[in-house]
Amino acid sequence: MVVDNTTFRNDVGRPPAPTLEQVAERAGVSRSTASRAINGGLRVSPEAQASVEAAVADLGYTPNRAARSLVTKRTDSIALVVPEPDERILSDPFFAGTLNGLSTALADSELQLVLVIARPGDSARTIRYLRNGHVDGAIVVSHHRDDELDRALQQSRLPNVFVGRPLSDEGDTQYVDTDNVAGGRIATQHLIDLGRRRIGTIAGPLDMSAGIDRLAGWREAVRAAGLPESAVVHGDFTIASGAASARRLLEAHPDLDALFVASDLMAAGALGVLAELGRDVPGDIAVVGYDNLGVSMSTNPPLTTVIQPVVAMARAAGVRLLDQLQGSVIGGEPLIFAPELVIRASA
Repeated sequence: MVVDNTTFRNDVGRPPAPTLEQVAERAGVSRSTASRAINGGLRVSPEAQASVEAAVADLGYTPNRAARSLVTKRTDSIALVVPEPDERILSDPFFAGTLNGLSTALADSELQLVLVIARPGDSARTIRYLRNGHVDGAIVVSHHRDDELDRALQQSRLPNVFVGRPLSDEGDTQYVDTDNVAGGRIATQHLIDLGRRRIGTIAGPLDMSAGIDRLAGWREAVRAAGLPESAVVHGDFTIASGAASARRLLEAHPDLDALFVASDLMAAGALGVLAELGRDVPGDIAVVGYDNLGVSMSTNPPLTTVIQPVVAMARAAGVRLLDQLQGSVIGGEPLIFAPELVIRASA
């Protein structure tokens, strides 16, 4: 058997890593005092804390993460929980915006972000993972009724914040959201103000609060204007579902002159179908989307849409979770962003 001696040469002459005992000796304190000072300063005098910090700096001591977690009962990680199929997470710009905002919120902390994909039908495993101490807290986005994450987290002691209104009204779950009812209403009112009178909608799924609330806003606006409420189909916030829904809607209601679509991705799919059918946008049919993500500026024509400030929402959720972890916030009112309409060429 041949042994490559270079495997051993890398460690020749390398001094051993400093230990907690050496830190305690350098600082002139007990090992337990040094451990407490390194792990948060509980029951440590200011003088001892300063001595331990100086010893850590002098020796270049790095705490053992596993040992530290045994002392603090903390993992120094939080979960971003996404109850969606893998392909949705890779293709939907909503999730890229969420990661951007959450990373910004955590930038000045020592917390690591763990992505937890709760695939449909597999939420029980995710719930066990969250309850078994693997993370210190959780941010949940794209929550569906059947994933039951809202109730499970309400019943646990794990700090958590939802991006999007949780569907269960039990407990005092913290969440950050846009006023989706108002967003659906202002989108539809814009179409009414343009003189459109046959306004359909491609709504989101009814197992998500965004789908429910944006549809409610559309209904409020058309009802107040005395317009019919029958032209409704549901998609799942994907391009493919927007295209399929537009076909069904136009087959059933060929006289539509306007369309409110509950996401930009679905609107992009609908615009492709309208072009295929020879329906001019906005001449024959005006279209308004929802989200103002990157796709809204690359459609043909560019999409009038409602702003959902995904990055700001995720950043706010991260700050709220940090507050919970630091013990400064228990409960609290939801943070709701006001929607705004961006007018482009589609309506």
